Amino acid sequence: MKKIFNVDGICFPDENYMVNLDGRLKEIKELVEQGKYFVINRARQYGKTTTIRMLAKKLASEFVVFSISFEGFGDIVYENEYTFCRRFCGLLYDVVYYGEAVGIPEELVQRLHTMSMADSNTDFRDLSNFISKLCMEAEKPIVLIIDEVDQASNQEVFLSFLGTLRDKYLKRKNRPAFQSVILAGVYDIKNLKLKIRKEKEHQYNSPWNIAAAFSVDMSFSAEDIAGMLSDYEKENRISMDIHAMAERIYQYTMGYPYLVSAICKIIDEQIAEKKGFADKSETWSEEGVLEAVRELLKSANTLFDDMVKHLLEYPELSKMLQNILFNGQYYPYNRYNQEINIGEMFGFIVDNDGKTAVANRIFETHLYNYFISEEMSKNTIRRIDTSDINQFVQNGSLDMDLVMEKFVEYFMDLYDVNDEKFIEEYGRKIFLLYLKPIINGTGNYYIEARTRDKHRTDVIVDYHGEQYVIEMKIWHGEEYNRRGEEQLAGYLEEYHLKKGYLLSFNFNKKKQAGVYQVKCGDKMLIEVVV
Repeated sequence: MKKIFNVDGICFPDENYMVNLDGRLKEIKELVEQGKYFVINRARQYGKTTTIRMLAKKLASEFVVFSISFEGFGDIVYENEYTFCRRFCGLLYDVVYYGEAVGIPEELVQRLHTMSMADSNTDFRDLSNFISKLCMEAEKPIVLIIDEVDQASNQEVFLSFLGTLRDKYLKRKNRPAFQSVILAGVYDIKNLKLKIRKEKEHQYNSPWNIAAAFSVDMSFSAEDIAGMLSDYEKENRISMDIHAMAERIYQYTMGYPYLVSAICKIIDEQIAEKKGFADKSETWSEEGVLEAVRELLKSANTLFDDMVKHLLEYPELSKMLQNILFNGQYYPYNRYNQEINIGEMFGFIVDNDGKTAVANRIFETHLYNYFISEEMSKNTIRRIDTSDINQFVQNGSLDMDLVMEKFVEYFMDLYDVNDEKFIEEYGRKIFLLYLKPIINGTGNYYIEARTRDKHRTDVIVDYHGEQYVIEMKIWHGEEYNRRGEEQLAGYLEEYHLKKGYLLSFNFNKKKQAGVYQVKCGDKMLIEVVV
């Protein structure tokens, strides 16, 4: 059977193209060998379940591994400790029954089955005593892995269960206990009470304060991606610049596992059939990546759906992201800030040298598109007339000079230039709203994180393999503008470009709105003043 790139559920090495997880599994196994209890909390579709499955297989030679999942638990399971204990024992019994855990005495297997029956009155005390006996009589130390603990995260009885495990951990020198307990889910265990009790004085109280830090990097590096692409290249007998492709994919995803696999899957299964690509080898190119990113951003998927859902659930997080993206506002990274903590937990936010930043270019562009559409629905920002979009494309190339020239007309016609507060807040949104329908369907854009601040933002547009750099800034005088020209020229040098665009929102009543050409070294700058 031909391997495929998988974005739905668990990956299997014999069925799916995968990065090599050996290094990560070795790090996690060391924690298990040290007897640590810990949480693998990573964002949705970050490869947790695949990692757990492969970890259970790796541990099986040295440990009895009970790998279970709370996925699909109905609310009735959490009605009281008796219903919870019955279901938990049932999950453990299933693992033994299907031969996934061996080395348990038959007497204990039968008792486990009895404890899972509908008429069982097993409570947490009974369960605790049984765990001690199980750990004492098993042939090898026992490791308990529970996936999808988020399913239980708003249930009080689950916190009591964690308390039972914590008590056994603290008494492990005197009474047999699990060698290691691994919980996996999106929510960090210390945040479980966010769903149960909203009072700030309770939100960090946790029955799982015994957990060791889990610092294993589960994102994919460019080298990881290159290894996966190397396997693909050999199996499909094609030729590509593997390291260039891996780096390009990494630049857009920062190694977010789902996004990496999604881009590769689109290139493999969709892009080859599109006009302009002669064969599959040609799709594995910079243009192919850009096309895949465009298709991904257009798609409806559970990751993007979750992002929007969480923005609605946490309006302060949404406000912070908008301030970062549109206003260049600086937020020092601090895990104890609730919005930052939650944003990182969901995978939206990362620590970028002490500065809070959006996790990757694809998330940034998705957020820009979402926030702009929200503004459009509120009629805060007026829409561009899309009746003559084709004028901006000549022979398949984007005429960025004309795009900027027409923006001056669009802006001056529709917006009151005296409303300084409005333009400072919405100026970047206005330009992106204007730009989006022009490149939509063919091009992509993203914001360069290094230059985003209150005064300056660089937009990078990719269109049919050509790149355009537009710097947007608030006018702060001639000297500041001159420094901006030099900065943009330096940035163009990095991108190996000869021309760039400088868009200034100028509140000087004596300004001359329009488009001007400025030479800066060997670079041509098109300065646009509105």
